[in-house]
Amino acid sequence: MARELQPINAGSMADIAFLLLIFFLVTTTMDVDTGLLRMLPPIPEKNQNQNQDKIKERNVFVVLINKNNDLLVENQYMDLHQLREAAKEFIANPENRDDLPEKEWKEIPYFGRVFVTKNPVISLQNDRGTSYGMYIKVQNELIAAIDELRDEIATKQFGKLYDDLDEDHQKAIKKYYAAAISEAEPKNVGGAK
Repeated sequence: MARELQPINAGSMADIAFLLLIFFLVTTTMDVDTGLLRMLPPIPEKNQNQNQDKIKERNVFVVLINKNNDLLVENQYMDLHQLREAAKEFIANPENRDDLPEKEWKEIPYFGRVFVTKNPVISLQNDRGTSYGMYIKVQNELIAAIDELRDEIATKQFGKLYDDLDEDHQKAIKKYYAAAISEAEPKNVGGAK
């Protein structure tokens, strides 16, 4: 007499597959691309005077990147590794040079009356053929210059790094080094790639 095979209960197979799916969804990490943190300028008021936007040439630090990823800073070729120090000197103007941003006396909370640069602007423009990698490296150097200056003054004045300070102290330091990075629309200066 032949034995009958017992049927396999497949009802719980769907439950097991569902549990495995949940397990893999929960334990899998997904890489998220991050971009550059930039705050857009506010919308200008309708009755804003156009002459208010005029900035003296000495208050603008011009940084150009061509299609060959060459760096031209203030009409001089510069190595990427020199950019941070050049930007720091421009923003701080420690010797009050005539070719760097104007300085003015300003009343800043926690600092009192101090002699600081008057609205220095870093103007960054790249060619349409500039590599994304070079663009990011230049951005990083410019932001690092501002961050280092703010860390230096925070450590000197408050004994802490800028990021470790409360919001009021950070606002005061932003007034002390009020540098802005302005990006112009890319051009085909060096020709198409």
